[in-house]
Amino acid sequence: MKFFSARTAWNTEESALACATREAREQGRALVDLTVSNPTVCGFKYPEEAVLGALQNPSSLVYDPDPRGLLRAREAVTQYYAQHHAAVAPDQLILTTSTSEAYSFLFRLLCDPGDTVLVAQPSYPLFNFLADLDDIRLESFPLFYDFGWWIDFAELERRVTPRTRAVILVHPNNPTGHATGAAERERLQELCSRLELALIVDEVFLEYGLSGQIQSFATGPHPGLTFVVSGLSKIVALPQMKIGWLACFGAPETRQQALARLEVIADTFLSLNAPAQYALPQWLALGSTMQSQILYRVRMNLANITTFASLKRLQLDAGWNVILRLPSSLDTDDPALELIRGPGVVTHPGSFYGLPGYRYLVLSTLGQVEITKDGLRKLNAWCESSKLSLSP
Repeated sequence: MKFFSARTAWNTEESALACATREAREQGRALVDLTVSNPTVCGFKYPEEAVLGALQNPSSLVYDPDPRGLLRAREAVTQYYAQHHAAVAPDQLILTTSTSEAYSFLFRLLCDPGDTVLVAQPSYPLFNFLADLDDIRLESFPLFYDFGWWIDFAELERRVTPRTRAVILVHPNNPTGHATGAAERERLQELCSRLELALIVDEVFLEYGLSGQIQSFATGPHPGLTFVVSGLSKIVALPQMKIGWLACFGAPETRQQALARLEVIADTFLSLNAPAQYALPQWLALGSTMQSQILYRVRMNLANITTFASLKRLQLDAGWNVILRLPSSLDTDDPALELIRGPGVVTHPGSFYGLPGYRYLVLSTLGQVEITKDGLRKLNAWCESSKLSLSP
């Protein structure tokens, strides 16, 4: 239609999976949702007084905007990075309402319309919409699986063109749970520095390493222009409070130019509200309280997967998603759809994240343990009744 821009010409029709889920619920069928990833509805115990009490700062009644974010709030983020052995000064930070907004700021900073940003795949599909809205193109480079996930550096470099401006790395990745190791990090930084590409590292799942703390890209060295994005959504399991940030690293002159331009971008919108900024120090202090609950839940749900003979998962380092791999001989072209129509189990098809074909299902490990176990039991029974066996 002539009214609308080409950038919003998405297919907005209901998908077959969403349709099947809606119809099942309209029919009154009980569904077990193994995709729930909203921590606020998963039965975790939030310190309500601390969360809500932090919003009652009288300073919030005064409008005194800072495009980079209030200094007190940025200082709280520097303290967060100090816990990860990273020295981040307040003037290296730009606060945003979300990591999505941080990406949009960075796309505007780094790219002209039609420029390209490379992103690892599998990945979360949100990037496609953000790229469309900022008039840039996304190109993927593969992660490959070999007893763990690895960056395919040969393909990454091959896909760089004169219009490539940046590389996005989600560390740890969603949904693979791949955490970038030291050798991969060094090689990636060398490649970006040599080819003059900015490196954008999304660390929202940094706190959820299954074998100890994961190293942040905020720690040095930073041979090229690097941005690290994160926020409250995962760190404190408070997605509704809408605070994210980006931290800028690199050669001083380049970094200062980037931050000066980002300040103008942020000043144009001034989207972050004062109450949330004043509350940020108290909220960040609650991180360990929520992270310990979530990690316990994730480990319990992962352990329960191993108790079912037909359920085999891919290895992961971190995060709260898990990938099940189906055999190539699977006698169905859409197992996620059949699971809704049959035993009433909601999963995500791997294709949702860019995994090839119909060999993969992606599950959340954030759900309550007994509910998740019931869903796993039904999924396992479906596999066995269909004479299927998930490959190791």
